[in-house]
Amino acid sequence: MGILATKPPSERSATRFPESPGTRETGSHFIRISKGIDVAPFVSELAAAPDMWLADTSRQRKVRCQRDTLNIFLRVARKPLPEGARNANDVHESRTARSAAGFPRALAFCQETARSVHGDLGRATLVSLQPGGWVRPHVDAGAYYRIRDRFHLVLRSREGSPMTSGGEEVVMREGELWVFDNKALHDAGNPTDEPRVHLIFDVLPAPGRGHYVLPAVD
Repeated sequence: MGILATKPPSERSATRFPESPGTRETGSHFIRISKGIDVAPFVSELAAAPDMWLADTSRQRKVRCQRDTLNIFLRVARKPLPEGARNANDVHESRTARSAAGFPRALAFCQETARSVHGDLGRATLVSLQPGGWVRPHVDAGAYYRIRDRFHLVLRSREGSPMTSGGEEVVMREGELWVFDNKALHDAGNPTDEPRVHLIFDVLPAPGRGHYVLPAVD
């Protein structure tokens, strides 16, 4: 099942670190960290492995708000779950998924972005929101999410990706890297006739460097 058309690899580096704080566009629930990132290498990885979108359908089957998505897991919660954990939302440890082997450039971008902010990479997923699809309003709750920032790199979104958090709406564009408040009620839509593809990942920031982190709870 093809999600992305093949595009030629770019000669430029796949990774651009976040711009200086003075150039950020800041709202109460969203910050655009960088724009003009060359996403062609990541798109090429996806085009080379279209069947991977259906290799693991657990997220869209089990998480109701994600039922209009397809997902390729790069990093996931470590299992078995530790004693006392109700679900993966309370698990801090992550591991690289087997499916990440086909997407070394995408995973490297996540890792390098985490290092650039002196943080540790958590989970990472390639997510395709299907034409006319909607990620229903939800809050990312649990001990794991409380202390991490959620990043979105837009890989494919011809007309932009509308997203709302805490009543604030932005439109994310291809090649832009955003961080947003996923602890507030948020949703995302795709009103177009093409899949909208983002690389989504979490970073545990160094003390005092987080954007939307909350105090840890015991």
